[in-house]
Amino acid sequence: MEQRVRISDIAEELGLSTATVSNVIHGKTRKISDETVQRVQFALEQRQYIPSMAGILLAQNSSKIIGVFVNDHEKYEGHTLEDAFLSAALNALSDQIEACGQFMMVKKARNPQEILKFASMWNMDGLVVIGFCQQDYMYLRNHMRIPFVVYDGFCENPERIVNLTIDNFDGGRQVGELFRRTGHRRALCVSDNETGVDQERMDGFREGFGSAEIMVVPMERQARRAFYRREIRRFREVTAVFAVSDLYAADLMGFLMENGFAVPGDISVAGFDDTPLCELVYPALTSVRQDCALRAKLAMEKLRELKAGRDVEPTVLLPVTLILRDSTRNE
Repeated sequence: MEQRVRISDIAEELGLSTATVSNVIHGKTRKISDETVQRVQFALEQRQYIPSMAGILLAQNSSKIIGVFVNDHEKYEGHTLEDAFLSAALNALSDQIEACGQFMMVKKARNPQEILKFASMWNMDGLVVIGFCQQDYMYLRNHMRIPFVVYDGFCENPERIVNLTIDNFDGGRQVGELFRRTGHRRALCVSDNETGVDQERMDGFREGFGSAEIMVVPMERQARRAFYRREIRRFREVTAVFAVSDLYAADLMGFLMENGFAVPGDISVAGFDDTPLCELVYPALTSVRQDCALRAKLAMEKLRELKAGRDVEPTVLLPVTLILRDSTRNE
């Protein structure tokens, strides 16, 4: 087996110190002559020296790594990165991070301590944190200096943090107004909780529609389906349902059609986020669209501003648009 070339081998061959060779490898050449730099680079190429990328990044003042941390929540049932909203967000972030000449490192995490440890280990330039809660964001702010943006969630005291949020209330309101305008009189809101962004979406829906019942459902799919079977009479009492995510909306449509309901003939269904899932299900799902590309671009802009120590608006509120498809109809 061929032995790997070491820095000390290159240094001995050129009559230089290992520190000089290491500095050339890591780009720290300000105090080294151009001639020496060229000699070292030529020798590295000739000997086919393969540096440790992790070592190079860690040794530099800027690693160029942007960490994207996703809450590995139990609701994803072990398929966190397969979630349609998260995969769309990661795709957009990947494009923007690469366009900025940086590297994206994605990690699932269950708590802020994991984030802190991993971000420090890799000397990250900035973080995009998706789906955690207020106390997690506060922990990160108080225990590290690496700038970060809250990508999906909200921090109420965002000192040295930027909330990149969408107008959840307005998105719900647009769905509510659609149902009211098309003649629906009784509707349900489906969510697994009554807090945070989901609460904003439901509050907006009730603003646009009027009164609406809330159906709080289990996160786990089998338990949710069992719940729907027990509560199936409630779907017979309404003509429209607003689910706070596309995943819940698509799953509910499947349940309803399996149990003799016509969508949208008997009941209209709308979701939220306008993920690719909306056009993969039948009927195609009416949903509230957020601009993933714009959100990712702003994430990178705000991270640069935070890293530069500039004063940054603590919250950026992005608009949303209702996209009409075949799962809704006039009553």
